[in-house]
Amino acid sequence: MTDTARIWTAALIVIGDEILSGRTQDKNIAQIATWLGVQGIRLREVRVVADDMDAIAEAVNTLRARNDYLFTTGGIGPTHDDITVDAIAAAVGVPVIVHPQARAILERYYETRGGLTDARLRMARVPEGADLIVNRMSGAPGIKFGNIYIMAGVPSITAGMLDGLTGTLEGGLPLLSTTVGCWVAESEIAELLAQTERAYDGVQIGSYPFFREGRTGANFVIRSTDQAQLDACAAALSDALAAMGREPFAGGI
Repeated sequence: MTDTARIWTAALIVIGDEILSGRTQDKNIAQIATWLGVQGIRLREVRVVADDMDAIAEAVNTLRARNDYLFTTGGIGPTHDDITVDAIAAAVGVPVIVHPQARAILERYYETRGGLTDARLRMARVPEGADLIVNRMSGAPGIKFGNIYIMAGVPSITAGMLDGLTGTLEGGLPLLSTTVGCWVAESEIAELLAQTERAYDGVQIGSYPFFREGRTGANFVIRSTDQAQLDACAAALSDALAAMGREPFAGGI
């Protein structure tokens, strides 16, 4: 039975020199954050690291220890610089092996695509004791080791792996949200936002200011796992803004 009062958390490590150099723009953070929210799990932190054994291992051991789940993207392909599996195996203290089921999957996939070469066989390597994550997009599976989920860096392949994981992770209640917009400077109501957030247990208010149509405004995104608390907080914030002579806009501006 799931403890619905508990907040389940996850972290994400985005691995790849191409991300840090700016050659490739990461799209996995948004899709993984959205997917986790649907699963009822809160993405708490994201770290981007280079293709470096020590950097990956340090990030893995830090983030897996303080979150319920750790996801990684990138570095599990067929080339020599795809070192994520090796780094994670070193971090958790186990050897790397060729997973027999992963090998069989790749043999079937590449049977009509030129066969299973040594390079392609690299994609069957896992930390010893790992399970596989189904990948219907490109054959090569993702990897699960304990609370670590090792996935591809290509967003479409990552999406397929996430689809295979949907409904399999234990989590808490989904994080709900609603938005209130207002033509007001964020600095004018900073204390009001803080007071309103404190008044409602388990509620978070994010403030997103903007300058539009020659005016300053902000959208306030209110988040909670409790619909009643969410609605009450949104109503209180709207009433307080109206009392200041600032019209609130349900749903944002």
